[in-house]
Amino acid sequence: MTTLDTASVGQTNTLAYKYHAFMSRRASLMPTFAAIAILVLLFVGAEIFLRGDFITPRNISALLLDNAPLLVLAVGMTFVIITAGIDLSVGSVMAFTGIWLAKLLGDGVSAAIAIPLVLVGGALVGMLIGVLVQYFDVQPFIASLAGLFLARGLAYVVSLSSIKVENDAVLWLQSTRWSAGGWYITPTGIIALLVVVIGAFVMHFTRFGRTIYAIGGNEQSARLMGLNIARTKVAVYVISGVCAGLAGLLLTAYSGAGYPRNGIGTELDAIAAVVIGGTLLTGGRGYVLGSMVGVFVFGAINTVINFMGAEQSWTRIIVGLLLLLFIVVQRAIVARAERRG
Repeated sequence: MTTLDTASVGQTNTLAYKYHAFMSRRASLMPTFAAIAILVLLFVGAEIFLRGDFITPRNISALLLDNAPLLVLAVGMTFVIITAGIDLSVGSVMAFTGIWLAKLLGDGVSAAIAIPLVLVGGALVGMLIGVLVQYFDVQPFIASLAGLFLARGLAYVVSLSSIKVENDAVLWLQSTRWSAGGWYITPTGIIALLVVVIGAFVMHFTRFGRTIYAIGGNEQSARLMGLNIARTKVAVYVISGVCAGLAGLLLTAYSGAGYPRNGIGTELDAIAAVVIGGTLLTGGRGYVLGSMVGVFVFGAINTVINFMGAEQSWTRIIVGLLLLLFIVVQRAIVARAERRG
């Protein structure tokens, strides 16, 4: 073998080693990369099928604004799922805070008072779930299911019918648009993006975020490290409740009314978006930015179905198939990590 051949083989082996080392260290990112690839394929496929009528500034802007409440819910859900928990109450909390906000505003309460009140209401439901999980050893599924029924019942107590919102401060969040070059954004979209940025910062650059990952990875080890498990686990459910309350505000501004039946099944949409975005249901791995990608995948599928004029049931079918795919990918990642451990 010549010197040139030996050098080529050595370079190939080095590249292969670097590739395997990168993939080994970044295995947890693979579901997120897959979600990004699916989003790109959705855009490209829709653009080809619809002959250039899909990828436009107007449609991309609408993708964010139409899914702003779901995006906020997904951020809160990401915090919970990374601790290996679940929160089934978020859709009902969103409905409760939305109808309560509409009722307060209709009774003449100032938006400056009503909005903090509904956010506190969401936080209290989240705190109740967190306390049940941490101090009464109730399974997160059961505790959050109780929160779901509680919040939905409270929504019906506030009103059995829709309440129109006429408060200028709340309607301004959706009616105001800033445009540039065909792109546009509203305050609701800005709020949703700010929640994503804050959530990503907290998860990756704070001690609290590192504690969340530690709990999801191995709660017993996190306890031995002296981390405050109890406070953190309650806090993530409070964060999820606050996000649900904020989503109720955004949905009320978007629709111009509060309705007690809003958000039925939305908790499942949020969970689906978080899983598609790469967060493991077993906890310990996940990214807020990945959840945002998952929301956009969900929204893009819905938009494409609408453009095609097909039944909305196809959205559920496609999302269900994607969930099955991503759960299989996640199981492969977990099995690989266990073999390496």
